[in-house]
Amino acid sequence: MPGSRSNPEGSRAAASPRAALDALLAGSAGGTLRRAQWLDAMDRLLRPLLPAGLGAHARLANVRGDRLVFVVDSPVWHAKLRLAAPALIDAARSIGLEVNDVGVRTTTAPLRPLPPAEARHAPMSAAARAGLEAALALLRPDASEEHAGGDRKAGARRATKPPAEPAEGAS
Repeated sequence: MPGSRSNPEGSRAAASPRAALDALLAGSAGGTLRRAQWLDAMDRLLRPLLPAGLGAHARLANVRGDRLVFVVDSPVWHAKLRLAAPALIDAARSIGLEVNDVGVRTTTAPLRPLPPAEARHAPMSAAARAGLEAALALLRPDASEEHAGGDRKAGARRATKPPAEPAEGAS
């Protein structure tokens, strides 16, 4: 029985990533997925043609008629992309896109967020580590006071004892 669940070869073929992708592309969402793949390919072609530094902060979001639509992650990059628009239009025409305009949208979210595991385990710089250690040292009780005064409770009682009232006539 070809294609049945009892056939191990048929189930292996159906479980492959390529077969799953082919099934998705053939389904009702196939057009949308093909468009997303095409936009991603165009983004990979156009991003190296952007001015230095801008490629990491811009992403091709759409090609709508004769207009490229980019998304950037801050207003500074929005302005830089607008300045680079004429060269970007020429570059897009050189790869076969018939465009005459560039639209830019700014987002508040990062274009390529870090995976959660990497974001949580980012290394601490030496300056940050030194600052943290200095702040923690300020919170620790003085070692000489702790040894001279006996146990911590006695030191704590001394610290919470109200100050003596000033003598009369001393103002």
